[in-house]
Amino acid sequence: MKRNRMILAWLLCAAACAGTRPRERVIVVAQDGSGDHATLAAAFRALPDDPAEWRTIRVKPGVYKEKLVLDVHKDKVKIAGEDPLTTIITWDDHAGKVTGGDTIHTYTSYTLSVRADDVILENITIENSAGPVGQAVACETRGDRVRFTNCRLVGNQDTFFTRGAVSRVYLERCYIEGTTDYIFGPSIVLFDSCHLHSKKNSYITAASTTERNTYGYVFRDCRLTAAPGVTRLYLGRPWRSFAKTVFIRCELPAAIAPAGWDNWRSPEKEKTAYYAEYRSTGAGVAPGERVAWSHQLTDEEVAAYAPRRVFAKNTGGEPFPGDWDIEQ
Repeated sequence: MKRNRMILAWLLCAAACAGTRPRERVIVVAQDGSGDHATLAAAFRALPDDPAEWRTIRVKPGVYKEKLVLDVHKDKVKIAGEDPLTTIITWDDHAGKVTGGDTIHTYTSYTLSVRADDVILENITIENSAGPVGQAVACETRGDRVRFTNCRLVGNQDTFFTRGAVSRVYLERCYIEGTTDYIFGPSIVLFDSCHLHSKKNSYITAASTTERNTYGYVFRDCRLTAAPGVTRLYLGRPWRSFAKTVFIRCELPAAIAPAGWDNWRSPEKEKTAYYAEYRSTGAGVAPGERVAWSHQLTDEEVAAYAPRRVFAKNTGGEPFPGDWDIEQ
């Protein structure tokens, strides 16, 4: 009898505790009205400022035609779709477009601007649908510790603007497509097992790494492809003098120009930019024909590009708040 009373007391306590346990902090976005909000803009507004805890925005399949800003105070948020092929955020601004009496330029052409710290995006397509009309950003990032998993960034010129100078960004298993300089900016960014697809003869990256940053763009185990008819691609050119871009164990298509890199009509930048490869594979491999001012890394040198070192506290010109362990 005593044992039965103890079991009953435990069950009652468990039920009471379950009743007071806080629910998972999730906001659902669904265009059909079945969620908490029908638009991402409304969900962003519903997020608390400077939260102590993480929240999740679950985005149901649909094409969300919205121009969005995730404000600097809306940190600690995961934005998760179900499938990047069916969960799409799209807008069509581009440089030179006039809207509301203002002329759009590169810095205002984004579809999604991520300005908060500690942001995760999963299983979503972010698209600029303006077409080949000049600079047209799909996604820009300004915050620190921004992570993309299984996302698609789709556009033409200037698809992905890693805009934050004091910013670390990580992409894994993502697809990025564009035409000219479609990955550009000053941030420290690591691309893991991503697919880069070039749609015209041009330049893939245009880093503008700040002088004091140890790292710029690091591509590891990525696959590069080219659309039919594309025959001359460059891995990168320096938007600013101290651009840093490194490709590690990446598969390169035949369309990669033997020189590999371009100085953006500035021989002076050859003295300060840092471009390198390590064990590239594919038809675009030509280590003996690369520009003389680029590098082929040794086994010892490539060790410096481990994620824990790329995202360490002191790799930026200004110290970050702490090391960023992407395995957590």
